[in-house]
Parts: sequence; C-alpha cells; structure tokens
Amino acid sequence: MASIYLLLQSKKSPAVIYIRLRDGRTLDIKAKTNYHIDPINWDDAEQRPTKKALKDIDIANLDTDLSTLKNDLLKEYNRSKGNKVIDAQWLKDFINPPQEQEKHPDKLVDYIDTFIEFKKADVKSSTITKCNVIKHLLMRYQEHTKSVLYIRDIDAKFKMDFEKYCISVGYAPNTTARNIRFIKTFCRHAKANGVETHYQLDSIKAKYHKVENIYLDEKEIAEIEKLKSKDLTDGLENARDWLLISCYCGQRVSDFLRFDKSMIRYEKNKAGELKPLIEFTQVKTDKIMTIPLHSKIIEIMKKYDGNFPRKISDQRYNEHIKKVCEKAKINTPTHGTLFDHDKKEKVTKDYPKHLLVSSHIGRRSFATNNYGKIPTSFLMYITGHTTEAMFLTYIGKSNKDIAMELTNYF
Repeated sequence: MASIYLLLQSKKSPAVIYIRLRDGRTLDIKAKTNYHIDPINWDDAEQRPTKKALKDIDIANLDTDLSTLKNDLLKEYNRSKGNKVIDAQWLKDFINPPQEQEKHPDKLVDYIDTFIEFKKADVKSSTITKCNVIKHLLMRYQEHTKSVLYIRDIDAKFKMDFEKYCISVGYAPNTTARNIRFIKTFCRHAKANGVETHYQLDSIKAKYHKVENIYLDEKEIAEIEKLKSKDLTDGLENARDWLLISCYCGQRVSDFLRFDKSMIRYEKNKAGELKPLIEFTQVKTDKIMTIPLHSKIIEIMKKYDGNFPRKISDQRYNEHIKKVCEKAKINTPTHGTLFDHDKKEKVTKDYPKHLLVSSHIGRRSFATNNYGKIPTSFLMYITGHTTEAMFLTYIGKSNKDIAMELTNYF
C-alpha cells in the first residue's frame, strides 16, 4: 500500500517542504512542493506544522493545503498505477503540471498572421503592409502550384520554384530576393516558436542584383536649378525646390517632405564655424538622424524666408517632378520599365529620361554623385544603408564608373 510523507531537508528558514511517495520496495520517489516553512514550526514526527504554530492563521491554512496535496496525490497515484510510468518526473509533473505550449500554425500563409500579431507593436505599419502583400503573393503561388506550403517545405527547391514563378508574373529580381528574405524571417520566427523548419532554411540565399538605377547627374541637376520661375507654375516651382533639396540631402521622400525649420540647429565645427544641422526621426527605420544641411539647401530656404518649400503630398510631388525634368529637357534615352496602360503590363525599353524620374531619384542622385568624393561610410550613414554591398547596388554608377573613381587613388 502506498505511503505519503512530508519532510524538511534543511534547517534554514524558510525551508522547502518535500513530499515522498513510497509503495513497497518498488517505488520510492521524492520531489519539492511549492510550500515553505520555518523549521522551528515543523513537527518531524507528525509531518505537519507544530500545534503551537497552528494558532497562526497562515500556518493553519498551510496545514490544510498540505493535507489536500497528500489526498490528491494518493488519488492520482491510484489512477495512474499500471497506466503510466510512475517516477520522479511523474511526481514533479503532478506538483507543477507542465504548461501546454501554444500551438502555432505550421502552414506558411497562416503563420504570417501569427508573425504580424507578434510584431505589430514593434514595427511600422508599412512592414505589416509588406507582410500582407507577401502573404497574398504566396496564396497566388499556392493556387498556381495547386499545393499548400508548410513551413517545413521552405527549402532550396522552393526558392528556385518561387523565383521562376515570380519572374513569370513580372516581378523584378530584387523584389523577389527581398520577398524570399521576408519568407526566411517568417520561418525563423516560427522555428523559435517550436514549429518545424527544413534543415536547408539557413542555407537559402537571396542575392540582390545590381540594376541600372536612374539618377540625375550634376549637369542635369544644374539644368533643373537654371529653370526660371516664369517658366514654371507655382506648384512646379515648389516641387522643383523639393527635388533639389532631396538631391542635396540624400533622404527618403517620407522624411525630407516633412522637413521644417524647427528641426534645424547650428553647431560649431573644429574650425569654430557655425554649421547648420537638421535632426529628425526617419519614418521607415525610426532612427534619429542628424545631418549637415548643404549650402544649396540654405539658398533655397532664403526664397521662403528661412522656411522649407510648401508641403506637398508624395503623389503630387512624384507627378510634378516628371514635368519639372521635362521642362529642364532631361530627355536622354534611358533604359527603364513603365506600365503600358494600353497593353496593361509593364514594358521595358528606352524612354525619355524625364518619364522615369520618381520620388526616389533625389536620394539616389545624392549617393551616386558623391560616391568617391565623400567617404563611403559617411554616405552610408546619410542614406541609411547598413552594408557597403547594398549601397553599391543602390548607386547608379557602373563597375567601369567605380573603377575610374578608384584611379584617383592610384
């Protein structure tokens, strides 16, 4: 017949109360309970608090809890005997039942919702939007392949098949590479939450390719600066000035269109000269930035009594700067991709350059025109690139252009 004992193994206060279960010569197991007591209040012979200590209401409640624990353990032992392995771990699990881990989805598309739920408080809304865009892309891929993607299926073969599909439906190689990196992030997050992943997951590589990036060279920027106010509408002149500011500050459109003179402060450099700096928080990265203001930007601000140009929406800015560049006769035939509304698809060919101008061009022009003039580490700080490899794929110079820049150092 099973016997249950309560005992202390320490004379230091507070001492853990242990429980011991014996059944003949075949079973003798022991484990810590979740209860403690001062040894001077414990009766070893009676295996319970002393009669004197029981006058304390807390100790009296402890005595009741210990009695209940013994009774419950005996009932559980009688139920489990012959049906389960009765050992020390069984006793520990009885005292502290293991918490069932939350079961997470093992289907990739379903897990993206879980990932978003985990991350929604820590990332920008644009990242959540990107996650949902990839989710719907994967849903279309599943329809195309007539399959269901499990997280454990994300391997080298999936990567190749997914790349082929994305190319067939018109995705650019670098967009596909970025999507694959997102998918790896989903899978690694799932792995950390106990979901099975493929052993090839970490070896999947999605490389970015250098593409022909459109930028404005210094001569073209000079032509934009030369445009007379009388040749531009008020809206186009305002957009022209923002475009020039972007070419001289290297920031994303989501940041520079928010610039305000209240963000500017003056600091002395090593020569003791006061220099204007602008401090702001990047929308995309939430990173606090402090960068110097180019003298050209200060000149533009003088037109507006020390303020930046009038605020303008991203969409209107994007539309206006194409017209500004057309006015500046930036028409060099340039290879690029535009959506053909008649064919209802993207068409890659040579276009007049002003048609390919977009809100991103100022940042790229800044990085490209200053490459080789300003140390790359400084340029990367301003543009926000974390690796030089990514920076070099971003700028609009060819390998030959970069090689010619290097000749200045030989």
